[in-house]
Amino acid sequence: MMNDELLKEIENLDLIGKLKYIADKFSGKVVFTTSFGVEDQVITDLIFANDINIKIVSLDTGRLFEETYKVLNSTLSKYNKPIKVYYPNTEVVEKLVSEKGPYSFYESIENRKECCNIRKVEPLKRALEGNKCWITGIRADQYQGRTDMEMFENDEGYGLLKMNPIFDWTLDDVMNYLKEKNVPYNQLHHKGFVSIGCEPCTRAIKPGEDFRSGRWWWENNSGKECGLHTHGE
Repeated sequence: MMNDELLKEIENLDLIGKLKYIADKFSGKVVFTTSFGVEDQVITDLIFANDINIKIVSLDTGRLFEETYKVLNSTLSKYNKPIKVYYPNTEVVEKLVSEKGPYSFYESIENRKECCNIRKVEPLKRALEGNKCWITGIRADQYQGRTDMEMFENDEGYGLLKMNPIFDWTLDDVMNYLKEKNVPYNQLHHKGFVSIGCEPCTRAIKPGEDFRSGRWWWENNSGKECGLHTHGE
């Protein structure tokens, strides 16, 4: 019910107005998580360029592409505003790699999900703690399973409201925005990488392949999720 009421309250606002409204409604309790993908760069620009009171955070798994770090650096330089970076628990990572090696995630789905949980899900919990609204850059047409997405969702796993501001954008919408606003983005997108995560777990996709086929490509029927947006569901 609350979601319907929110939609009604912001229905006549443009996207910047919608973000400002949410920032005011949940003042100091709104967080946007970015992985520096093209969609996330759109939202980062909307927030930073318009001085919207929304915290921006990111998760550094320790296995990111060099190109991803370059986007982080370029973004900090362009806007001169902070992005808080969360890292996984050092002792837990040390234990995982010491006992199972650096590539245990290739051995089983269970191992891969363990690694994702340590490097991504647990840090995300810390990043979201104390907030009331979580903003994401998810688009509905990115892959099957998100086609019924709405702008507002209740994330019961994390116990907060999730806002997907550009859920109805196309990839062309995203790229046109980035070019028009001169927003830095990951150059791997020009090399067949559409969904970019950790370097050992991401490859370029081939023509005709599904959007998510470049993530954890060695797995079959695992759901191709790391748990960030399915935790607790």
